[in-house]
Amino acid sequence: MPGELLHRRLIVVTGKGGVGKSTVAAALGVLAARQGRRTVIAEVGRRGDVAATLDPAAGLAPGESAGEDDDRFDERRLPGPWGDRLWHVSVSPEAALREYLRDQLPIGPLAELLRSSRLFTGLAAATPGMRELLAMGKVWELSQPRRRTPGAEPYDLCVMDAPASGHAATILGAPAQFAATARVGPVARQGQQIGATIIDPAQTAIVVVATAEELPVSEALELQGALRRGAAVDVTLGVANGLLADRFSAADRQLLATAGDDPAIVAARGHAERAHDQQRQLARLRREAVAPVVTLPLVPSRRLGPDQIGELADRLESGLRRIGAESGTATRGAA
Repeated sequence: MPGELLHRRLIVVTGKGGVGKSTVAAALGVLAARQGRRTVIAEVGRRGDVAATLDPAAGLAPGESAGEDDDRFDERRLPGPWGDRLWHVSVSPEAALREYLRDQLPIGPLAELLRSSRLFTGLAAATPGMRELLAMGKVWELSQPRRRTPGAEPYDLCVMDAPASGHAATILGAPAQFAATARVGPVARQGQQIGATIIDPAQTAIVVVATAEELPVSEALELQGALRRGAAVDVTLGVANGLLADRFSAADRQLLATAGDDPAIVAARGHAERAHDQQRQLARLRREAVAPVVTLPLVPSRRLGPDQIGELADRLESGLRRIGAESGTATRGAA
């Protein structure tokens, strides 16, 4: 159930590019850390948007990686009142490949030779789905109570800032597809393990983010079917991000439509029209989505920081509590 969202081991956050999925991933990470869960936010694709937002003192620009070491993953503790409970890592398939070879090839010289071989790396990168399998395998490792990385402490929760929705079903379905193709051997075994975690709703939750606009809502609704077909998973929670306050009634909008071209009137008219259209798209999303939907307000800031993410975490918490209360009421009514 969405009300138990933070009790999973893995939360996958996806959505159309530009809808704020990294912001939602950061807010979920903050909320989990506040509630005492040791949490890592994993950004796939060697990105650092979350780290740049939650650790502005580090001087990172959005999109810049928090770690430049291509051989070892850099798990960084993020500063804040949550102490040791919030971490960040940027996941690249290249680093995941090197880590996989280090784990699977105990003969040091052979492993080093393959890690340094451009031909081997190129072949692995050219294998359909291999990059997705490697990235997903590292995220899975971060979510496990017993980690294979030497000396690494386990996390209670991994929040995966996944690729945009067009690629989400591919990366989530890659482990099971490789397991079915390989059938036997270490790749098959690991694919089966990872795939079993992804499709288990007690361990993994899927959060789809959209802005309340026609195209993002359509893509979010289409993603429901794509995830079911490509990865055998269902959406756990929808998030409608960037909502304007809807302050105007239908009568107010009619008055504004004929009130002239004073700059203040024009601004109010534009706000009223956009907010009304957002409410229409939000109603459509809630009507057609397979999962409950929570809302987050538009944050009037050129660049988000820890304070704004904290406020969004508050709103997420309220939305999850509402869903839990509504679910409890429905259960009691059915009984």
